[in-house]
Amino acid sequence: MVEPETFAFLSDLAQNNKKAWLDAHRVERDDAMRNFTGIAMTLHDYADRFDHNIADVRLKPRQSYTKFFQEPRERVGAGLYRIGIDVFANAGDAAEDFGYYLHIEPGKCHAGAGLFQPSKMALARLRTRLVDDPDGLADVLGEADFKGMFPDSLVSRKEVGVVPDGFEENGPAAPYLKMLGLGCRHDLSDDQLMDDDVMDELVEVFRAASPLVRHFT
Repeated sequence: MVEPETFAFLSDLAQNNKKAWLDAHRVERDDAMRNFTGIAMTLHDYADRFDHNIADVRLKPRQSYTKFFQEPRERVGAGLYRIGIDVFANAGDAAEDFGYYLHIEPGKCHAGAGLFQPSKMALARLRTRLVDDPDGLADVLGEADFKGMFPDSLVSRKEVGVVPDGFEENGPAAPYLKMLGLGCRHDLSDDQLMDDDVMDELVEVFRAASPLVRHFT
């Protein structure tokens, strides 16, 4: 699945997050990108075991993982380049549509489902869905399989301090309306992702997450 050399490259990039260093290590970067492409293809090949909508979509492997360079408005941390890459299994665009993902970062790997860096329009649609059917979301979050796999329930990579204008401050959706994108995550070790049989575990993670994907699509 994830090659040891990919983890080594990401670890080195974390210590040398500069253009000059990356330019000098293009071979390792390209090898990592080939690994991500292969992972995207594998996730698609297994998709009929967790979501037929994903399996029926034509795969675009090179558009199925985040790129190293961080655009200024999306930047996380001070580095110019991402040291953690998301590989997606989506029925649409990862910035527009809810879907499944595998996050690859040394010591911080996880998998689940979400829409973590939505476009402005996608964030508006997400918030509308949160307000329109809070009971439906509560049912998803209360399912035994979901709670067992994702004990932290819904998480976000960025939040605001107050509920956006136009929404109820004390409504049932209020905690989630503060999230600038959201999803669920199940932590995985680096060793697990280097195991050839890890797809069986990832399928179980994605199956548990599938009701959340259906709720938002």
